Amino acid sequence: MSRLLLSVAAFALVPLASVPVIAAPAAASAEAEDARLTAFLDKEFAEDLKLRPQLATRLGLKDGIDRWDDTTAAGQLKRLQSRRASVARMKAAFNRASLSATGKANYDMWIVELERLELQFKFRRYQPPFYSTLYSAHAQLPDFLINTHTVKDAADMRGYIARLQGLPRMLDTARIQTVQSQQQGIRVPRFQVERVIASAKSLTSGAPFDGGADSALMADARAKVGKLEKDGKVSADEAKSLLASAASAILATKPAYDRVAAWAQAALPGAPGGKVGSGSLPGGAAWYAAALKLNTTLDLSAAQVHQIGLSEVKRIEGEQDALARQAGLADRNAFYADRAKKFPPQAYTDELRKAYLDAANAAIARNRELLGARFNLKPVHRIEVVREPAFSEVAGGAAHAAGPSPDGARPGRVYLHLLGETLDPAKTIDLMCHEGVPGHVMQGDIAVRQTGVPKFRTTSGYVAYSEGWALYSEQLCKEMGAYPDVASDFMRLDAELFRAARLVTDTGLHAMGWSEDQAVAYMTSTGRLPAQQARSEVRRYITLPGQATGYKIGMIKIMELRAKAEKALGPKFDIRAFDDLIVGGGSMPLPVLERRVDDWIAAQK
Repeated sequence: MSRLLLSVAAFALVPLASVPVIAAPAAASAEAEDARLTAFLDKEFAEDLKLRPQLATRLGLKDGIDRWDDTTAAGQLKRLQSRRASVARMKAAFNRASLSATGKANYDMWIVELERLELQFKFRRYQPPFYSTLYSAHAQLPDFLINTHTVKDAADMRGYIARLQGLPRMLDTARIQTVQSQQQGIRVPRFQVERVIASAKSLTSGAPFDGGADSALMADARAKVGKLEKDGKVSADEAKSLLASAASAILATKPAYDRVAAWAQAALPGAPGGKVGSGSLPGGAAWYAAALKLNTTLDLSAAQVHQIGLSEVKRIEGEQDALARQAGLADRNAFYADRAKKFPPQAYTDELRKAYLDAANAAIARNRELLGARFNLKPVHRIEVVREPAFSEVAGGAAHAAGPSPDGARPGRVYLHLLGETLDPAKTIDLMCHEGVPGHVMQGDIAVRQTGVPKFRTTSGYVAYSEGWALYSEQLCKEMGAYPDVASDFMRLDAELFRAARLVTDTGLHAMGWSEDQAVAYMTSTGRLPAQQARSEVRRYITLPGQATGYKIGMIKIMELRAKAEKALGPKFDIRAFDDLIVGGGSMPLPVLERRVDDWIAAQK
């Protein structure tokens, strides 16, 4: 899965009468209007980046490298009002009808981004900063410094230190916002409160807090300064000074982490367990409807999503039965039993971790070699599979990916949780198809290198598109010949079954009153997950309502669009051109993607 951070605000729109109108030339061609719109949107995006220094860093830019995003209520409102005004200016300055299909998509997406910000802010109390198992602020902030804040020179390191110095303020803001949600009856689940306590302790253990090995941040600062000195970017004295400043700033984070831990300890007795879905929250039904809209980009009810999940589970299980018979076994249950006997789970050791990472990196390399048969567009930057940082690693945790920076200085990465027990090795190839190539990392690599489109399109992220593409990529891997045997192909279906079961489980938790244990039981029996992983997954769904539905809904839509194109074009259908079309435009809402395909079909005709 790919990373997403939500935070926004809802107030009156800027009156159009107050916005200066930029008249379009009367006889302007669609091409000229597209260029004019792109220039306008690039200028607007540059202004937006001034309010989003963390995104600028992800893009490899130096602007704001010493600042965090302003996550206070005032900061959120400022950005939302800026986007409202920008959309109003665009509507006053451009006639949508005069744009090409591509220009219309750019126009529509700038408006969609505002609509999403409005919706997210309206329900912001339902996603307080310490609520999510994946995106809790106490771990995400140091993760950003370690894995995203690239240091190439002394100035970059000074920016890193400035961000370290700002970390206590960010933690205090997150804590206050979580308390505000708590006061409205939106409490962080018990399992997440316990995790915050343990993680806060982990992040403030070791040097410079106490004796022993370096803490996670200290180890990172030491590595970054050490590389600067080794590369001749700073002198020995400069390195010593930078490292001392970093150590001092890291040490100063402890009081803020202690305040986070104190909040968590106080919240623990009242933290909910058992039934902890959106339906248990005041106004939770409306929040879940919004969460489904945000994550699928479609108008689907919880009941519709639940039924789609049940139907997909039945279809996939039938395909698994057919593969099992091909392998000489009675059915899917016999196949699972046979695999469990041959590859029983083992507790991870350093040797097993190395073997897993080696196999995963080899699968990525092999998939890159196979791309030529299906793509003209390919990734160009380095891709690596690494272990999840210790402070955020959990047994059974979900793998996730991060695309490269536009210049490739930060490579594309797949992160694996290597605690608990090992999984069937036949699953490795499919996981790398999803997270790496041709999945998330490849899609991110292509997205950040887009040309001829407004710059905001290289950064937009929609769960249904990105996760739908990654799940569709598993099917592409089958078509490219990435799965060498029946076992690996069976595990491709196993992964798709897991995503279909997510539709049932997510809606069960948030719309049908399922308890955590009910959801774990379903994901274990039907989703075929080990108990430990099932528990980790369900807790993710609880704290990120709707996110897990984007995978299968997105894949289904892409497959529908492919079938539509094949039927409409017949022998003129080119699968490489189609796949390039889907991955080449960056992340977009599914309705916009459908219009893009319809326009392509018309052009091919």
